[in-house]
Amino acid sequence: MKKIGVCACYNTKNYGSMLQSLATGKMLEKLGYPYEFIRYKRKPTVGLILKSLDRIPEIVKGKRLKVERQRALSKYPNVDSGIKRRNACFDSFMNQTFTNMSPAYDTFEQLTQAARGYDAVMVGSDQLWRPEGYSTGFYNLMFVPDEVTKIAYATSFGVSQIPKRKKKIAKTFLNRIEHISVRELRASEMIKELIGRDVPTVVDPTLLFTGDEWKKIIPSKTVVDEKYMFCYLLGNNPLHRMWVKELGQQTGYKIVTIPHLDEFVESDITFGDYQLYDVGPAEFVNLIRNAEYVCTDSFHGTVFSILNYKQFVTFNRFADESRNSRNSRIESLLSQTGLEKRRMTMKEQSIVNLALAEIDYECVDTKLNQMRNRSVEYLSSALECV
Repeated sequence: MKKIGVCACYNTKNYGSMLQSLATGKMLEKLGYPYEFIRYKRKPTVGLILKSLDRIPEIVKGKRLKVERQRALSKYPNVDSGIKRRNACFDSFMNQTFTNMSPAYDTFEQLTQAARGYDAVMVGSDQLWRPEGYSTGFYNLMFVPDEVTKIAYATSFGVSQIPKRKKKIAKTFLNRIEHISVRELRASEMIKELIGRDVPTVVDPTLLFTGDEWKKIIPSKTVVDEKYMFCYLLGNNPLHRMWVKELGQQTGYKIVTIPHLDEFVESDITFGDYQLYDVGPAEFVNLIRNAEYVCTDSFHGTVFSILNYKQFVTFNRFADESRNSRNSRIESLLSQTGLEKRRMTMKEQSIVNLALAEIDYECVDTKLNQMRNRSVEYLSSALECV
């Protein structure tokens, strides 16, 4: 039986990353392929440091933001304690869920040697081809020898343009991967521009399963014992909070939030009626399942709203003109499912009208099933070619 090595972001404290990694493994199981997630700890070596020189500004910025976040949190011990509890929920979910694991590899050389033991190495979904990460050689499969088949399933660039200085390495790693599929329409266009190759756009791994199938993967349970609307915001836009409050006032439902995820937002300490911290990926899915309405600026918040037939509104987390905008994945999803009108922009006059507008989920399901079937066919075909 063919064995597949999987490069996926399963160990990040991010709901979407863990859930799509889980879905990737579940689909490989469903298709009958043994697999394991490849663990790479990236032990600092001279070679890795030299390769990563162009990432120094980003690394310094990340360290600075981390210090600033911790300094801000030190003023609010209860919030800091809550975030630690949430991180423990992530760790618990990861340890219980991700059991098909490779040994831990410290160096690029160890990775390359290990790759020879697989029939194919597959890079999963998520924003794993963001340009700043190219130098590590992991998610772009540069560590995989030429003779081992390489597959990309629903991988995302995370940006709408590749910086000029990164285009050469992007062309190099894309040309090495025999089977490429991407998650966004724009990503497909980018690959055509870079290497002249037509590649399919497939669904995110979480969308490979229906809402009912997800209930078998993550059982249903009650998290909040009353009717509520769930607000899941990763950005810090005050206008989005104001819109959510407006909807809460009009509907009379309590507002449930998961605060301080990608960044510490001081105003979120008091935003909403319930600020939850003891929430791992399973609780996250169930919060969406049982909500009356969902307001989010998140791709996976939108995905699970659709899978569970929710009345939802999606905000733009990034300005469209921003160089770091990651709006394209949400644009693609809503466009492909005919749900463009669920996206609230600055031009919208009333969140209440948008949230209350009925969704024809029968039509959405028809489109989504077609996309899902094409995606499974692509993955099956790629694996059969190994």
